[in-house]
Amino acid sequence: MEFDLNGNGDIDIMSLKRMLEKLEVPKTHLELKKLIREVSSGPGETFSYSDFLKMMLGKRSAILKMILMYEEKAREQEKPAGPPAKKAISELP
Repeated sequence: MEFDLNGNGDIDIMSLKRMLEKLEVPKTHLELKKLIREVSSGPGETFSYSDFLKMMLGKRSAILKMILMYEEKAREQEKPAGPPAKKAISELP
């Protein structure tokens, strides 16, 4: 979250550049693009939190599977259950 500059949940090239500079491992623009291509599961110039976890923990990691399982459960709990709340006539278009 510290390096997700635009708050969309993905790390873009500028966020990655800032992160590596803070770790005192600066990279060129081309090196950053190559790194993102290697890590990302998508076609763009960003990588997601789940891509980051897979890179750091390995695709077959039991820890990775547990993290993803708990995140999925958290997303399920955020969804509202049941029918939507009733609206007053004044709220209708």
